[in-house]
Amino acid sequence: MGRLDGKVVFVTGAARGQGRAICARMAVEGADVVAVDSLSDVATVRYPMATSGDLAETVALVEKAGRRIVARQADVRDFTGLQAVVDEGLQAFGHLDVVCANAGIASFGPTWELSEQSWQDMIDINLTGAWHTIKATVPSMISAGRGGSIIITSSTAGLKGMANIAHYTAAKHGLVGLMRTLANEVAPHSIRVNTVHPTNVATDMILNDSTFRLFRPDITDPTQDDMIEAMSSLNALPVPWVEADDVANAALFLASDEARYITGVALPVDAGCVIK
Repeated sequence: MGRLDGKVVFVTGAARGQGRAICARMAVEGADVVAVDSLSDVATVRYPMATSGDLAETVALVEKAGRRIVARQADVRDFTGLQAVVDEGLQAFGHLDVVCANAGIASFGPTWELSEQSWQDMIDINLTGAWHTIKATVPSMISAGRGGSIIITSSTAGLKGMANIAHYTAAKHGLVGLMRTLANEVAPHSIRVNTVHPTNVATDMILNDSTFRLFRPDITDPTQDDMIEAMSSLNALPVPWVEADDVANAALFLASDEARYITGVALPVDAGCVIK
């Protein structure tokens, strides 16, 4: 018996990193999956986005667990395209029980030096994209009358200010307000809403040249090893980052009946970053 037997999970940003880990973890626990990812680069982001090959790996992991998956290309900025995938998932599986609004990007710079496009891309993807995901999925969850769980990926930057990521911090703080409002709105339908707040996670969004240079501007060509000490200094526990599976495990808990009375909560998965 899996903790999510008979459940259907909708996941954005599903092609790699945290999204892939969530898809795989929930499939192992018995859930079928509807997965989306933009599969296209963003001009203001200095690392490449996921590819169709990445999404195919997510599909393979879900199928290896013996579960079904509908995986499609869709950008969370495009509500119509996102709704089309939700509708396809509903046609395939009949209902949605868990929604993981996980898609997001990162870029860096002092507040006053951020370009207008960088600010707009961040808000459109990290904040409005989560709202689009909710808007596309909640009506069917209410009409199905099965209750459910909505899990929004925020960040430690959604709980405290951090230098050089004002746009990211604003978006991630915004997700907390969105979560708290939605938790009140859908509680009468037995739908729970929570946010998870990771510290740095060992994914392509963090482990890339742009981040290496941000943390070690004193080195000409910094590597991952060069920033371990600097990243470890952010956390109370002696680790530079957590793994995508750590975030997936938290999402699984919030999706499961073990968290049946937990709603409106901002859950850090942060090695003590917020308390430091």
